[in-house]
Amino acid sequence: QVQLVESGGGLVQPGGSLRLSCEASGITFRIYSMGWYRQAPGKQRELVAAITSGGSTNYADSVKGRFTISRDNAKKTVYLQMNSLKPEDTAVYYCNADLRSGVSRNYWGQGTQVTVSS
Repeated sequence: QVQLVESGGGLVQPGGSLRLSCEASGITFRIYSMGWYRQAPGKQRELVAAITSGGSTNYADSVKGRFTISRDNAKKTVYLQMNSLKPEDTAVYYCNADLRSGVSRNYWGQGTQVTVSS
């Protein structure tokens, strides 16, 4: 059974920081590309950041220079360090695991709420 369990969300003031974690089980974590997506009320889910199995990263323009994605294959965990948070970063953040080598697999976590407000 595949599980992606996010943690680390919460309420933070503008300019503050949070670190999200997503621990995976039931998959060969090291071969998956991992991503963080977010969905704000009334908006479509969007990619925030992704990291390939080889460690290459990409970011949405809106978070470049503020957010950092990383992974620890030994712990089967992907992280999203979020600094200089803005109210517009408020959303539910979802972890995603994606495999496109031979067979395709795609899994989602349950999401964690991030609220940036004073």
